[in-house]
Amino acid sequence: MSVLALDQGTTSTRAVVMDDGGQPRILAAREHRQFYPRAGWVEHDPEELIASLRHCIEAAGACSAIGIDNQGESCLAWDSESKKAVSPVIVWQDNRTQERIDWLEAEGAESVTLERAGLPLDSYFSASKLAWILENIPEARSLHQQGRLRLGTTDAFFLDRLTGRFVTDITTASRTSLMNLTTGTWDEELCRLFGVPMDCLPRIVPTTGDFGVIETEQGAVPVTASIVDQQAALYGHGCRQAGHAKVTFGTGAFALMVTGSEIFRAPEEGLLPTVAWQKAGEAPVYALDGGIYCASAAVNWARDLGLFRTVEELNAFEGPPVLESGVVFVPALAGLACPHWDRGARGLWAGLSLETSGLDMARAVLEGVACRAGEVLGAMQARLAISDALSIDGGMAKNPCFRQFLADLLERDIVQAASTELTALGTLQLAAEAAGQPVSYQSVGSVIGPTAPRAYLMERFRQAVAFSQAWPGRAGA
Repeated sequence: MSVLALDQGTTSTRAVVMDDGGQPRILAAREHRQFYPRAGWVEHDPEELIASLRHCIEAAGACSAIGIDNQGESCLAWDSESKKAVSPVIVWQDNRTQERIDWLEAEGAESVTLERAGLPLDSYFSASKLAWILENIPEARSLHQQGRLRLGTTDAFFLDRLTGRFVTDITTASRTSLMNLTTGTWDEELCRLFGVPMDCLPRIVPTTGDFGVIETEQGAVPVTASIVDQQAALYGHGCRQAGHAKVTFGTGAFALMVTGSEIFRAPEEGLLPTVAWQKAGEAPVYALDGGIYCASAAVNWARDLGLFRTVEELNAFEGPPVLESGVVFVPALAGLACPHWDRGARGLWAGLSLETSGLDMARAVLEGVACRAGEVLGAMQARLAISDALSIDGGMAKNPCFRQFLADLLERDIVQAASTELTALGTLQLAAEAAGQPVSYQSVGSVIGPTAPRAYLMERFRQAVAFSQAWPGRAGA
């Protein structure tokens, strides 16, 4: 029987196995709704996510082991007895707690989070979201008083509901801003700082091991791996040694580089040390993380504005980049993450003229996302040399214009991964190894080399970024 990966992402849940040819194959997929109750708020329905997971499990049929990957910073609250959620899932993109973050920053708390969690103060991470739930949802406060409240990221909720184990893996815990990165345990000072009761949090465990069993129509199936989606993708890309790096261009874009046994702290560059994975019985493997809030989300936004109609129009771009002629776009539609960590920054186009077309503006969006990746990777390269070619995946990686511009901008070879299911692949590989059924995967990706080096264009983009951060209409100004 096959090992099954459950890839629970921001917009959908998928069941993936390895086919007879050694390639990841989707057996089932189900999209779920996104809720935007207020400006800056993003939510999911916890029961819809659970239903999607169960649908994918049953649709997959008989399997020998299961691995689950999760959204990372998305979190919620639930009842320890009924296992019923008492809050929506507050999604990683949500910034409802920004006012609290600003207050903590003014109090000098960022030095504490950087020292202990390795993370800056940002509403992206789970800690302030969990505190908001306790402060604003009466049922959560009532359950806390009764000793029945559970707080955690979505992985802990899924496992508690599906297997009865109230645990979270160390990679996910490292994204909360509540875990001490050095010890791999919940940190009392961080929990006190954010107002999150430690006794409501799940136990932190390695990425692989015994996560209990899920009862299916085919019988009980053990869960042998649980991991954050981007760390799963890092593993799926085949990144194993220090210096190996990948970028996934999804809703947001996420660059990770393996640093091995060493924790690289680089707050001055805006890079985040994180746990890449920890196999049962082994020490953690660390990575540097650099996130970009808007990647394909910016492209979809440009389509909704009517700047282009079809993907084919984007794929047909030819000629020199529009940044060369002075047209630039900064994709700060939800602020700027690494290396700036500025939620107040705002997206902008610059260099427009009467000759600028809608397609020029759409192309500028692609180039802006590539330039943001260039900022992140440049910061990583300054700390630890990126070895070999850079591996990329995600929807935007399919665009030939985007791929070539990225290779030219970075002045290095880019490898477009052969599979589009690298997150699920990494989860599947980890679960299979833990189950004693390792799977082999041979990826022969497309190599895109630089043809017209364009690193010099980064300076023009940085000027636009500075303007996006200083824009007088920014939030709080």
